[in-house]
Amino acid sequence: MHAMFFDGCSKGNPGRAGAGAVIYDASGNEVFAESVFAGYSTTNNEAEYTGLILGLNAALKCGIAELQVRGDSQLVIRQMQGKYRVNSPKLAPLHQCATTLASKFAKIEYEHVYRYKNQRADALSNTGEMSPPPA
Repeated sequence: MHAMFFDGCSKGNPGRAGAGAVIYDASGNEVFAESVFAGYSTTNNEAEYTGLILGLNAALKCGIAELQVRGDSQLVIRQMQGKYRVNSPKLAPLHQCATTLASKFAKIEYEHVYRYKNQRADALSNTGEMSPPPA
């Protein structure tokens, strides 16, 4: 099964934000890695969802049917597992988008991991925060 790690960061919370995702095949080879700028006045949780959506979209484009999703945001992981409700009006459309994408996989699992196990996605999210699109 492929593994996808995601992360998001916000400098100021809300503030300049970035998101990143990385996908590994069953042998541990990196098959996708990308970072994106997530906004100028974005919360950390919004940036986390942006990273998740980035990774889910990439996995679908790669034709991946079964995916293990790992992230260090306990909130996002628990919301995607259905263990936490989505109360924030800003997070609701992001959660809906992620849920719609997740429904397209034959099998999807979510696992909360600690930051030290999410270093590659963390680095990508920080790169995204530093790379706003041209004005």
